[in-house]
Amino acid sequence: MRALIVKTSSLGDLVHTLPALTDARRALPDLECDWLAERAFAEIPAWHPAVRRVIACDLRGWRRHPLASLRGGELASFRAELRKEPYDLVIDAQGLLKSALLARLARGPVAGPDTSSAREGAAALLYTHRYAASDHEKRHAVDRTRQLFARAFGYAAPDSPPDAGLKPERFPRPDIDAPYAVFLHGTTWPAKRWSNSHWRSLGAMLAARGLRIVLPWGSEAERSDVLSIAEGCNGLVLPKLNLTGLAGWLAGARLVVGVDTGLAHLAAALGTPQITLYGPTLPQLTGAVGANQVWLRSSTVETIDRERPTDIAVERVTGAVETLLEGIEPPASSTAPVAASTGAPS
Repeated sequence: MRALIVKTSSLGDLVHTLPALTDARRALPDLECDWLAERAFAEIPAWHPAVRRVIACDLRGWRRHPLASLRGGELASFRAELRKEPYDLVIDAQGLLKSALLARLARGPVAGPDTSSAREGAAALLYTHRYAASDHEKRHAVDRTRQLFARAFGYAAPDSPPDAGLKPERFPRPDIDAPYAVFLHGTTWPAKRWSNSHWRSLGAMLAARGLRIVLPWGSEAERSDVLSIAEGCNGLVLPKLNLTGLAGWLAGARLVVGVDTGLAHLAAALGTPQITLYGPTLPQLTGAVGANQVWLRSSTVETIDRERPTDIAVERVTGAVETLLEGIEPPASSTAPVAASTGAPS
């Protein structure tokens, strides 16, 4: 069976879709998938063994420069690539009007969430097949997508822990000879930020424990912040890397501490122990899911509020880090494995 997955953005949303693809491949061993994604995130689908071809689009660029895209032939080339082969099924895993329109351009019947399940209900009007899934404000995105794939492909939804299908060994090994922790401080939402002084305090604690602090960045503003954080803990500021390079650092880390950002979801999918900090968002809906994940929330209010700050005390984070590291680092005299856990509040 040949299928096309439409999930264009963003980083965390693409990572959330990978476990559903793992389920589908296990249920249908002959399944081959292509994946339509924004160019900035096109590396991600190619990491999954069920993905044969990634079709990149540039919706943001096309919207900014529509005439140039038309005259330069970019849109025509994209349409030709999308329609190059027929599909037995096209799944819109995003549930938006823009993703539904892209799915309709492909050659094949289109499946997606029904009007009560899609993030934009009108998108369902463009699908050939519509399937009920849990409301996006009531169930985690990973579970919802696994449910959608099971119904669209026609197999029983498994109750096993989500498996993103990512093998840490496929990523480049970092050139570092000491155990290290990665700090993921960068975010586009101001309220998701954790103060630089807190990062410096946490970095000093982990450095005293023998962990080198590794600091990635994606913009000049983020680079300025990580340089400030690094001063307090002799941190290693990475060069600007692509997603594959960053995945290698995340896969090899002893620990990741991050705010609610796409790279935190990637770290969780790779199985790296992680503390993730949540202020304006709800982790039970979009939190980092995987083995050895701990969620810390700044509020018990069960609503999403873009203005609610991530004001978690540094003492809570250092305590959670100590507990997590003790649980995943067996004593030197023991080689017993540590039981894995999925994301949970703390």
